[in-house]
Amino acid sequence: MIGIEFYLIVSALMFCIGVVGVITRRNAIIVFMSIELMLNSVNLTFVTFSSFLGDSAGQIFVFFVMTVAAAEAAVGLAIIIAIFRNKLTVNLDEINILKW
Repeated sequence: MIGIEFYLIVSALMFCIGVVGVITRRNAIIVFMSIELMLNSVNLTFVTFSSFLGDSAGQIFVFFVMTVAAAEAAVGLAIIIAIFRNKLTVNLDEINILKW
């Protein structure tokens, strides 16, 4: 049987990869994918603790996180498409429409 440490290490690695993706990449699509990776690592942690503790509260939180992730993806992609239509780029360094 695989121990809880394995799942937590995998979750931590996924979260770190997501953080590195958000910090280092300038493409808005890649940043959204990295955020999704971080949310899924949190989901893995919730399910791991839920399974090992025998409590279903973690699995319920996973549904909330998945709902927020779906809404974030829908709204974020709509914003990116709108910006791409106006600016013809998804590079975050070149998008400065909120500056004075």
